[in-house]
Amino acid sequence: MFPKQLILKELSRYRLGTYADIIYRNALLYPDQEAFIYGSERITFYEFNQRVNSLIHALQSMGLKKGDVIGILSWNCLEYTDVFGAAMKGGFIASPFNPRLKADELYYLINYSEANILFVGSELVEMVDLLKPRLKKVKIFISFEALVPNMIAYNDLLTNYSSAEPNVEVVRDDPLYIFYTSGTTGTPRGALYTQHQKMQDTRIYAQALGVEIGDKHVMIMPLFHIGGHAQFWTFFYAGGSNVILKFFDPVATLKIIQEERATDIHIVPTHLVAMFALPDFDNYDLSSLKRIWYAASPMPVELLKKAIKKFGPILIQGYGQTESGPLVALLPKWAHKVLEKPSDGQEILSSCGQPCIGTHIRIVDDKGNDVKPGEVGEIIVQGEQIMTGYWRKPDETKETIIDGWLHTGDLGRYDERGYIYIVDRKRDMIISGGENIYPREVEEILYQHPSVKEVAVIGIPDPYWVERVHAVIVLREGETVTSEEIIEFCKQRIARYKAPKSVEFVDSLPKTPSGKILKRELRERYWKGERKI
Repeated sequence: MFPKQLILKELSRYRLGTYADIIYRNALLYPDQEAFIYGSERITFYEFNQRVNSLIHALQSMGLKKGDVIGILSWNCLEYTDVFGAAMKGGFIASPFNPRLKADELYYLINYSEANILFVGSELVEMVDLLKPRLKKVKIFISFEALVPNMIAYNDLLTNYSSAEPNVEVVRDDPLYIFYTSGTTGTPRGALYTQHQKMQDTRIYAQALGVEIGDKHVMIMPLFHIGGHAQFWTFFYAGGSNVILKFFDPVATLKIIQEERATDIHIVPTHLVAMFALPDFDNYDLSSLKRIWYAASPMPVELLKKAIKKFGPILIQGYGQTESGPLVALLPKWAHKVLEKPSDGQEILSSCGQPCIGTHIRIVDDKGNDVKPGEVGEIIVQGEQIMTGYWRKPDETKETIIDGWLHTGDLGRYDERGYIYIVDRKRDMIISGGENIYPREVEEILYQHPSVKEVAVIGIPDPYWVERVHAVIVLREGETVTSEEIIEFCKQRIARYKAPKSVEFVDSLPKTPSGKILKRELRERYWKGERKI
């Protein structure tokens, strides 16, 4: 451990401008406090710093230098955090990949990233063996599992190299991460972030959540996802703990909250649906929860109301995206108390809140002019947390960041109080018979139907209307309903031209790992060879 005089001396020279500073500071201040819990393993802040140092020395011995890209292909695990930490303190660029992707998708992304080295989770070894001959720059493969042929065993790096502080100067403008868009509108792009941009994210999150030393966060979101990543490191930044689950399982998640007396969890709507579907949900003691953060995909208002009744007004909504950072607008806990006072205006539950501190949001028309309250336009964002640009894609960067404003591609409106309402993705808007129809509005109506579990509304080709409203529905278990009943249900509640003209019942909807419904996949078979995919 560190002697007190050293602690005082070291703290005096740190400005906490980078994650490297935070890792070292926490090792000094909270050496015996648990930083990460994964299964039976419990790692303190001091131990984490030591592990990170050893990994940096190991990578340097392999020839890696500051600014090199290190790829990670794994489900959530303890080793994942070490690799992120090594990037933070060693000046490397971390490039996490989605393990749910197919071989061709991974081949494209790994080559696009220009990764020099690839860390591989135990379940992904066979996939990587298939990819190896096609990977251009990756020369070193490190397996989180021991004794994998033609791969270096990860644990050997921790045991065979020094844990002394590395001699690397990391500054705020150093590139740190490449996070990939979900590919809901086409080929994924890598959003490049610096140390400062991600630190700004963390500070905004910490302020928004009010995280304290000793708070405990259950990590079910994938670490390769920008939203999950931000939540995760916010608790580290504040001196809290992270309980890591490999991936989401409703029973395992509820058990962990109960056993660890967790204070926080970050979810998407599908997680709530899965948990509420458990017959013994009400038997779990979830009273330790102080905050439930929801983001990544739209929360149906009916589901949100149910969650507030189950948990109380402890929910917080964040709005952001891969390119903007995961938090540019916030609907805080107190706003969720409107169910107690209907006169306060429950409509704000369908908003994503107001701009965060240090973040500027405008809603503009196609000519870049600000729209009036209630009018729909594109949401554009400015703040220190937005990405530098797309990795190795200068033209796409110029199309997305114009005069310092990030164009999100999201359509929205704002009210007289400054609350922002996401209407839809610009690309998802349906134009039927010359009328603009926003799928999310139709989906909100469909979620009110007692038989509907999940729904996605898309536009499909129509010889008369050019494009028609089509609903793809997952029914609740044991429920039956006809297309005609669904269509009539909508016609009773919204303008007839907005109601679905056709309905399709499916067992499940295609989703990204963060829970976003892949509407592009649903549209593909209808628009093959047409203009709109």
